Amino acid sequence: MNLSKVTPMIKQYLSIKEKYADSILFYRMGDFYEMFFEDAKTASRILEITLTSRNKKDEHPIPMCGVPFRAAQNYIARLIDNGCKVAICEQVEDPAASKGLVKRDVVRVITPGMILDDELLDEKSNNYILAIACDNAIGLSCLDISTGSFRVYESKDFLSVIDEALRISPSEILLPESIKNAPLFFQINNALSEKSITFLDDKVFEYRKARERLIKQFKTVSLEGFGCEKLKAGVSAAGALIFYVLDTQKQQLDHITGIETYKLSNYLIVDDISSRNLELIKNIRTGSKPGTLINIIDRTITSMGGRLLKTWIRYPLIDIDKIKLRHDAVEEAKDNIQVRKRLRESLKSVYDLERLCSKICMGHSNARDLIALKQSIQSLPDICSALSLLQSELFKLTLNPDRLYGPANLIDSSIREDAPLTVNEGGIIKKGYNKELDGLINLSQEGKGWLARLETREKDATGINSLKVRYNKVFGYYIEIPKTHSEIVPANYVRKQTLVNAERYITDELKAYEKKVLGAEERRSALEYEIFNGIREQVITNNKTIQHAAQFLARLDCLLNLAEIAEQNDYNRPQINTDGRIIIEDGRHPVVEKMIAGERFVPNSINIDNDDNQIIIITGPNMAGKSTILRQVALIVLMAQMGSFVPAKKASINVTDRIFTRVGALDNLSSGQSTFMVEMEETANILNNANEQSLVIMDEIGRGTSTFDGLSIAWAVAEYLHDLNQKGVKTLFATHYHELTDLAQKKHRIKNYNIAVKEWNDEIIFLRKLVEGGTNRSYGIQVARLAGIPEYVIKRAKKILYNIESRENKLNGASIPPDRQHASIMGDHDKQQVQLNLFKQPETFVIEKLQQLDISKTTPIEALNYLNELKEKLKKNEHRTSNGKR
Repeated sequence: MNLSKVTPMIKQYLSIKEKYADSILFYRMGDFYEMFFEDAKTASRILEITLTSRNKKDEHPIPMCGVPFRAAQNYIARLIDNGCKVAICEQVEDPAASKGLVKRDVVRVITPGMILDDELLDEKSNNYILAIACDNAIGLSCLDISTGSFRVYESKDFLSVIDEALRISPSEILLPESIKNAPLFFQINNALSEKSITFLDDKVFEYRKARERLIKQFKTVSLEGFGCEKLKAGVSAAGALIFYVLDTQKQQLDHITGIETYKLSNYLIVDDISSRNLELIKNIRTGSKPGTLINIIDRTITSMGGRLLKTWIRYPLIDIDKIKLRHDAVEEAKDNIQVRKRLRESLKSVYDLERLCSKICMGHSNARDLIALKQSIQSLPDICSALSLLQSELFKLTLNPDRLYGPANLIDSSIREDAPLTVNEGGIIKKGYNKELDGLINLSQEGKGWLARLETREKDATGINSLKVRYNKVFGYYIEIPKTHSEIVPANYVRKQTLVNAERYITDELKAYEKKVLGAEERRSALEYEIFNGIREQVITNNKTIQHAAQFLARLDCLLNLAEIAEQNDYNRPQINTDGRIIIEDGRHPVVEKMIAGERFVPNSINIDNDDNQIIIITGPNMAGKSTILRQVALIVLMAQMGSFVPAKKASINVTDRIFTRVGALDNLSSGQSTFMVEMEETANILNNANEQSLVIMDEIGRGTSTFDGLSIAWAVAEYLHDLNQKGVKTLFATHYHELTDLAQKKHRIKNYNIAVKEWNDEIIFLRKLVEGGTNRSYGIQVARLAGIPEYVIKRAKKILYNIESRENKLNGASIPPDRQHASIMGDHDKQQVQLNLFKQPETFVIEKLQQLDISKTTPIEALNYLNELKEKLKKNEHRTSNGKR
């Protein structure tokens, strides 16, 4: 482009745009934000607005589009949702005082992780931006600028960091440029492919500068008080976040006053896979909230309480004392119904103090935000009074509310209840608060009376009864006279505008008054804005106290919420133990029991320990309820450790460090992974990370491959979990492989259970009850009929099944009763049980096993052992054949 031919305005635009090449530049012109060139093309497509051009007659017209200033938030939200960044460019000098083109500059960059506007945020979810830095360890830090929540974590296990990033679920990720070719980046990119990633210069992550930034931000001499002084990678990540926020927001961050250092070892870890499988936050099918645990147990009153409850779900406790403190508080609130109702009613007057405080500190608040803060503070006396009736430690006030009454009184005496959304057009400050402002307000109000008196006087003087004295924003004050009276208009009237049926005039007197009044209006708006900012600055001095109050009220809201849902849903207090037992009497699935229609939810009991009932093998047909029982046990454990009461008649829960689930998968076609590969990766994660303090939930492992391979894998996995570290791990293992029930005779801590069904006229009725003992039938054809499979297919399937069973009976010996055909395939511990004929020819078995052997990874001694093992199996098979037991 030939810059010599473009206007000064376009030159200014291009010079600013050059600094923000990765953002769409919203260039303020009057009442519109304009976009030009490629920004206009991109924005017009995303926002579905008209793409026009500037200087249409030029050889190369400039593409442009625009959005109204007052409606910009909705358009910005759509751009952010589509992965864009938006740089807001405003006038930064008074047009009246400038010569030539008004100076403009970017005052703020809005990115997915840099959102402050309530309209763009989910009120009950944090909006985190995440930074990751590498040193000898990997540091992770996350910040929600809208609430001031700032956290840091460090680990040498990059898989742990990836999983924590998934748990945080950030809107935006900051990474150093040098990480682009590192293995960690590919892991991050694969796991968080839908997130916006921003790369910053490596210097931004340099530890020394990052530490200095944090110390300056917190106004301290070191980071010792926050427990992160020695976390070099964590500090590097946190310092990068502060740099990015300052760079994009162009201002100080008074509401970010500290950082929380945390360790995952302090929490019950539910990895991202298990969180999705258990549907804690999102429905696994739709990604929405209905059908999730949070949807059932979140009845919080405040937005900040809702956000904290979500954190409690994602980070359940393992400290018994802290868990019991929550249980004590929930029990007391549940028992004191009237106090609980009074407190919850008072919380309805409490606004989102966390986000209000952030908006006020960052200068994005209006008068209504201050009114909301005042009303929230005014609710504190009644809340404190009600809390005095409760004894639990978590209900004891941890703040001095008296420190907030001053700001509330200041706002009450100064800010009008009916203040507008804008802050620079007047109408904010109450009359009587400022003498100078009162004079300007009076002048404006007296103007209407003065104009009425002028109109009456001029009518009398001219004899024109249809004369009117009026005002509009375009022409100011004027006298309007119909054209039929134009001949008798006084000589001192100066024509200002001609209309179809009237003429408009101005006089020296009216011009002088206009100057006086308009000057007063302008001065009034400026003075009100000045007073408003002064009030805001006084409120900011109390931001730490406001944040403390917000944290206390959020916790109070959570505890009262847990008491409320406990009463509504018949939840009971669980006991917490350390002896390895999970005992649940008449447990229920908190979500399923609310969603089923047409039948009563059947509760079930579970007893798992580390001595006799460590692994529970659950068999039964599809749709019988195996998966529901598995998930409800995991959810009850999680709810107990987050401090909630649980959906059970009684429960004693062992402190669990991790919950692992393998409960089904969808093909991950985008990354070339089949259902079976996903299944095996999830299983490998469990086997490599579970310990005796963990809880493992496994549902139908091995079904993604052939029956024999799947059965073998399932058997081996169950054995491994039983023998793990010679201690084993508590496991609920649902399966269709009835042969696994034989494990109970080989491994003393394995027990068999099944979901009871009742047969009636070739149909089945699901009893939904977990009973002791295994089952040897899947009822697959009956379930297929229930699912709506055509009757012809059902009949054909039954015939095929009959033929297969007849053939198996002949192969295995006619004297063997059909109900014995499920006999053990993994051992000959019971001579009365019969080997299922999986391999028709021993040669086929040997060839398949040899083909599966990876010679390149097998040592000579391993190869010899493998051949000897095959030889022994063949001998046993020949021995059974010679004795007529095949």
